Amino acid sequence: MSFSQEILKWYHQNKRELPWRNTKDPYKIWLSEIILQQTRVVQGTPYYHKFLEAFPTVHDLASAPEEKVLKLWQGLGYYSRARNLHATAQMVVNEWNGEFPQTYKGLKSLKGIGDYTASAIASICFNIPEPVVDGNVYRVLARYYGVDMPINSSEGIKHFKELARKVMDVDDARDYNQGIMEFGAMQCAPKKPYCMLCPLQESCVALKDNKVDILPIKLNKTKTRTRYFNYMVFLDSNKNTLLEQRTGKGIWQNLYQFPLLESEKEIHEKELTQHLDDGFPSRVSLSVYNETPVVHKLSHQHLYTRFWIIETKELLSDGISWEQLVEFPVPVLIADFIQTFKI
Repeated sequence: MSFSQEILKWYHQNKRELPWRNTKDPYKIWLSEIILQQTRVVQGTPYYHKFLEAFPTVHDLASAPEEKVLKLWQGLGYYSRARNLHATAQMVVNEWNGEFPQTYKGLKSLKGIGDYTASAIASICFNIPEPVVDGNVYRVLARYYGVDMPINSSEGIKHFKELARKVMDVDDARDYNQGIMEFGAMQCAPKKPYCMLCPLQESCVALKDNKVDILPIKLNKTKTRTRYFNYMVFLDSNKNTLLEQRTGKGIWQNLYQFPLLESEKEIHEKELTQHLDDGFPSRVSLSVYNETPVVHKLSHQHLYTRFWIIETKELLSDGISWEQLVEFPVPVLIADFIQTFKI
């Protein structure tokens, strides 16, 4: 039995019952694929249901305010996915008459859709034989064929795409692509793969050469940046506070936050007081909520975050009530603070 036949057989016997497996609707498949990028199935599934409930069609998503999309996305991270999701829905409605393109090339022309997502939608919805290559597929192919080429090098990306095309089942692209991704997620897992119960064990190069824990190889190209965030939580006598919207191309674009002072290292009350003397409301008291910074880890950044509680005798003219905070899309570490802080 060939590699692809083994994958298909395993898939038909072991596939999980997932909500997006019961449809070929490009809108629903696209939505699931964007949500599941860099997100585990167990975490992403509730968001899939939430989005379909709020936006049953691509027209509903396209016409929604961006803030509503970001608020629903809150907690998933990588918020550029949510902004691209919204922009893509508008492209489909405005440029494609509300119908997703039915070709790999057409799908890839949409914002936020790269090779993997275009291949997934094309194969699952239209059975077009375009091979998918995600982290699970890289792992399966690298181990089974013993490929030690870095998966994130230009040479490696090209090689694995060609290999994936060569070994795929072109007649049943839909199930084969879902099968190899499922196989990588469940059978050929990153840690503690089930090698002794694997239908491919007899011809797996990594198992034969004792390289299962080594493959696939990935180059470490990025350094982690350390940043120090000081959020200033103003409270007036009416228990109103201040929020600002993040702009620019950095993290959390268009999300809301308390006024922020970013520093080069941890600061103390004296340094913050000097900053507050310039253009901020006069204060009655200043205290740090968390003496030990909350360390919030992003893919290439570690944020050391402290919240400073600033009570002011002035009424905040641009303030919002504490109860209104839940209506705004905010980064998850701010959402956690809002839930735990008692005013």
